[in-house]
Amino acid sequence: MLDADFFRRWMAATATAVDREADRLTELDSAIGDADHGSNLQRGFTAVAAVLEKEAPATPGAVLTLAGRQLISTVGGASGPLYGTLLRRTGKALGEDAEVTRDQLAQAFAAGVAAVGQLGGAQAGDKTMLDALLPAAEALASSFQGAADAARAGAEATVPLQARKGRASYLGERSIGHQDPGATSAALLVEALAETARDGGAEA
Repeated sequence: MLDADFFRRWMAATATAVDREADRLTELDSAIGDADHGSNLQRGFTAVAAVLEKEAPATPGAVLTLAGRQLISTVGGASGPLYGTLLRRTGKALGEDAEVTRDQLAQAFAAGVAAVGQLGGAQAGDKTMLDALLPAAEALASSFQGAADAARAGAEATVPLQARKGRASYLGERSIGHQDPGATSAALLVEALAETARDGGAEA
């Protein structure tokens, strides 16, 4: 079972991963975006880790809801609303249970991913964060590590795609050949989840 502490550790692990990869995310974004994805997410998840340490919500749903609110209030551009929606909707779907199963998380995460698609009007193959999140949500029903692997593969698969949504879509064919920064950061989020599950002895 996964408790609030597990979800706090997931957010902390994500903050660490984003901090480590911020320069790479910004480098990817400089090719097809505004060159601020890494710095924006770094600021956002640093704030998330800080607020969760201070407030310590008591349930998994409350942890993710607070994390999502914090991202929306601290991250500029599209990333804040998209990641904030992902976490808030996932948290809402988890409800008020003190502990949840991986299956419950998988269902809630799928609801969060669907909300991201509705907000951004994107779908699979549009070269967005959904190209990592959709396969991850599907794989999470089977295993944490499977979700991480699916997210990473999904992010890498954005390289040959032409962007159809977001800032990169303005570049048309020039967006081909670059890995999408949003899909790359989404993979970091899911990889941090698998890492947290591994470290905590949760079911793989």
